[in-house]
Amino acid sequence: MEKNVKLSILCQLYGKLLTKKQYEFLNDYYNNDLSLSEIAENNGITRQAVRDNIKKGEKKLFEYEEKLLFMKRTLNNEKKIQKVLAELTKIQNDYSDNQIASVLENIKKELNYLI
Repeated sequence: MEKNVKLSILCQLYGKLLTKKQYEFLNDYYNNDLSLSEIAENNGITRQAVRDNIKKGEKKLFEYEEKLLFMKRTLNNEKKIQKVLAELTKIQNDYSDNQIASVLENIKKELNYLI
């Protein structure tokens, strides 16, 4: 997975555990696509100060994920759900009983909601 995408996900999962500034800077940098210079200008600080805050925040996010593994578990669960959905679709297509098809459709809707 690309570093920027990974950090964006980690920021969503653990962002509230960071300092307010670290969270704001990481969010602006990775999710709002602002440059270091733009963030610095918006906050009246140097570009280097923004970079330092972002690097410290990134380090913290990776430490949290290393210990808690929320992102890893979430991605693994999504893969499992997608596999189950594919199997349900195969069953639904292979069997013509309307009652079975209806039950399978309800299960698929519930699983899609989890993704």
